[in-house]
Amino acid sequence: TARGRRNLSVRILLTGRSGQVGWELERSLAPLGEVIATDRGALDLADPDAIRRAVREARPELIVNAGAYTAVDRAESEQALALQINGTAPGVFAEEAKRLGALLVHYSTDYVFDGEKRTPYLETDAPGPINAYGRSKLEGERAIAAVGGRHLILRTSWVYGLRGRNFLLAILQRARKGEPLRVVDDQRGAPTWCREIASATARIV
Repeated sequence: TARGRRNLSVRILLTGRSGQVGWELERSLAPLGEVIATDRGALDLADPDAIRRAVREARPELIVNAGAYTAVDRAESEQALALQINGTAPGVFAEEAKRLGALLVHYSTDYVFDGEKRTPYLETDAPGPINAYGRSKLEGERAIAAVGGRHLILRTSWVYGLRGRNFLLAILQRARKGEPLRVVDDQRGAPTWCREIASATARIV
């Protein structure tokens, strides 16, 4: 309840504050307690030692990892970096969260599936990523599960918002310029507003 939320005072470490979801999370999590928000400049997710230092300095009760390598196409040529940020870093967060007894909330993606299923995916469906980005995100899920601490993994899809770079803004920009719209018609997805992801996270927590 709203009253229950006001009574909470949780120390929260948030990564990815400058991203679409992270920006909204910094605001939606604020009523739950003290939010220590970091971005790429403050915390390099490709550096496991930096992650450990940040968590041990903050000593959070809740870690919300909204930071990620999200350049799907570029991940094919930067597979090692994508794997470090999306695969290794979540495992490090999980280890540190378990050591503190903290809850880890992590965001994954529908790219962990191959897209062949004709009906909506379920959490229990077997993953089968077909690109480097999807493989790196699945590795992060598995790394967290292997640690065995308290965690929650939320898979999102087609995230959009009113800031940053996303499909919605790209289409609106072209439409305003009167440019012709050329869009693939062989994909299906569930566009998800970043503010709703942040709001749902706060409610779940």
